Amino acid sequence: MREVISIHVGQAGVQIGNACCEPRPRAPRCRVSSLFSRELYTLEHGLSVPRWPYPRGFPSHSDSGFSTFFSGDWLWEARPPLLYVDLEPGVIDDVKTGPYRSLFHPETMITGKEDAANNYARGHYTVGKELIDPSWTRHSDCSFMVDNEAIYDICKKNLGVSSPSFSNLNRLIAQVVSSITASLRFDGSLNVDLNEFQTNLVPFPRIHFPLATYAPLLSAEKAGHEQNSVAEMTFACFEHGNQMVKCDPKEGKYMACCLLYRGDVVPKDTQAAVASIKTKRTIRVRRLVPDWLQDGCLQRPPACVPGGDLAKTTRSLCMLANTTAISAAWGRLDHKFDLMYSKRAFVHWYVGEGMEEGEFSEAGEDLAALEKDYEEVGTDSADAEEEGEY
Repeated sequence: MREVISIHVGQAGVQIGNACCEPRPRAPRCRVSSLFSRELYTLEHGLSVPRWPYPRGFPSHSDSGFSTFFSGDWLWEARPPLLYVDLEPGVIDDVKTGPYRSLFHPETMITGKEDAANNYARGHYTVGKELIDPSWTRHSDCSFMVDNEAIYDICKKNLGVSSPSFSNLNRLIAQVVSSITASLRFDGSLNVDLNEFQTNLVPFPRIHFPLATYAPLLSAEKAGHEQNSVAEMTFACFEHGNQMVKCDPKEGKYMACCLLYRGDVVPKDTQAAVASIKTKRTIRVRRLVPDWLQDGCLQRPPACVPGGDLAKTTRSLCMLANTTAISAAWGRLDHKFDLMYSKRAFVHWYVGEGMEEGEFSEAGEDLAALEKDYEEVGTDSADAEEEGEY
């Protein structure tokens, strides 16, 4: 049996965790209306129980993937195996004092007494040193990046949200997280396991930052005018407007892609869509593995959060792609770092917390080396025929 433990660090991490397992007020005349309902995991697993009184000997949950993200054999015992960590207690206190506080074990919610005041060095060297072992930051096998700017644009342009809030952003991110973990939580005839697609997506240890895209991104007003076919979803995931990070995929090369289909999808349609993608000359590929484009189908459709921004659909697609185009995001970050560090802006705050100034130079050089790694992967080739262009 597999089990997934979710670790949520900081205010953003805790709020994203709540977007997956957030409680709601108890329904009238309902002893246990739902455990963490309203948000994706609870909606997808159908965590609801009959109205009180329920019969003696209430059965355990029948979902085979239930135990992957929820511990406990009985519905009213279900607890998500997660860890909340934050230096200041405000956000986690909202969970501790909420109506479903008994569902979360107090030992899984770790808080300090003061926050880092937007100072990384303060969190890393001073107030946060006792909470998190610094060996954790070096044990990431695969990291899926999200860019606030990209998520904001999706909410405004695709979903029609004039002033996106953190809730709007987090619910969209939760849809991507749900798609990535769906193969662990539900059975399917053509599932692509998390470990399986990670093997192809990470050709080198440092190149482990796949780009995530999602389709369809439709509001309820637009859903009735869109066909949302398998081919359309597949093509949309190769467009920059559906990406979770700001970068132009046409400026880079795909090393590996994993297409995670959900809902009303048949293998015949996915195979046709994949074959059509391979004929596109605008999609450039650096073929490090023969099977650079994988796909998996899960019959369980995506859940629709009541009152959310995304329209209810019968099918969806999340694509995870390791592309050299994401180096543009690192380049923007490196450029901003160089501009600030050249003026020694805010350096005194970091040095005052025990950080050495030389560490800034090392961090900048490491980031520049990561950009160089992506550049070399995109251009280095022993034989011109090894590099495919579709």
